[in-house]
Amino acid sequence: MRDKFRGRDYLGLKDFTKEEMNELIELTQDLKRKWVMGEPHAYLRDRSFGMIFEKKSTRTRNSFHAAATALGAQSFYLRPDELQTSRGEPIKDTARIIDRYFDGLYIRTFGHEIVEEFAQYMKNPVINALTALEHPCQGLTDLVTIKEKKGDFKGLKVCYAGDVYNVCHSLMIGSAMFGMDIYVAAPKGYDPDPEILRVANEHAAVSGSKVIVTQDFDAALKDADVVYGNTWHSMGENEEQKEQRIKDFMPYQINKQAMEKARKDAIFMHCLPGYRGEDMTDEVIEGSQSAVWDQGENRMHTVKAVLVATTIK
Repeated sequence: MRDKFRGRDYLGLKDFTKEEMNELIELTQDLKRKWVMGEPHAYLRDRSFGMIFEKKSTRTRNSFHAAATALGAQSFYLRPDELQTSRGEPIKDTARIIDRYFDGLYIRTFGHEIVEEFAQYMKNPVINALTALEHPCQGLTDLVTIKEKKGDFKGLKVCYAGDVYNVCHSLMIGSAMFGMDIYVAAPKGYDPDPEILRVANEHAAVSGSKVIVTQDFDAALKDADVVYGNTWHSMGENEEQKEQRIKDFMPYQINKQAMEKARKDAIFMHCLPGYRGEDMTDEVIEGSQSAVWDQGENRMHTVKAVLVATTIK
């Protein structure tokens, strides 16, 4: 397929070039076309993948299972509480054994340093299924969905309103990389990771796009082609701040009035799970501008692309 990806880890958009991400987008589109047309694409028959999920998941975990199955591979869920790491075994010991059993590892965890350590001690690919820093499978999904709905990237404006966290970070890099202006609308004190902001600005300098972090929701919404929502309180990370976060972010709710400030043909995107009545309203997610269900399906197709691209022959 694409030998330049063979054996590489997929830990974050920050680790890839625009050209490489574009290849993954094109591969996703090809695999989705095959799926829609019913064409066989079991490229990874007899392969097997391990999965470690230290956070709850609907789309990420099940999209991986479905993707692996469609590719002819098997996936095995490794419960964190049943692994010896839960009793103090070093990650490097677990990683080297998992590497002998599986053709790759898919891991959803907290600190980004955890996936980096697994990657350090494994020869087979490690795929980041979400850390505090990035959500690169979601980032690829978002790019694919925007291209499907808008045809191209250059000159588009993305308004993001939600927790300034992993999904936002990957979206910032992807948007800047492909020439889309991205406005991150959030209350004072909710800022992106400095390193992510630096990488996004580097891409923006090349593509000619803008990366704007603002408290002005109306400015972010004005002429936006994509209005992207996300929860205000990320699972397992800041639940103790939930009530304060709801209060702080309520002025940034994506509702009918907010969508009316964007372009008439703007699409609404959301990585989900979403909380209706908080980060977005029912009429928006169920409305004609909503792309969230196609976006959710695309998670499966982008995972297929990452698996095919990175798995060693």
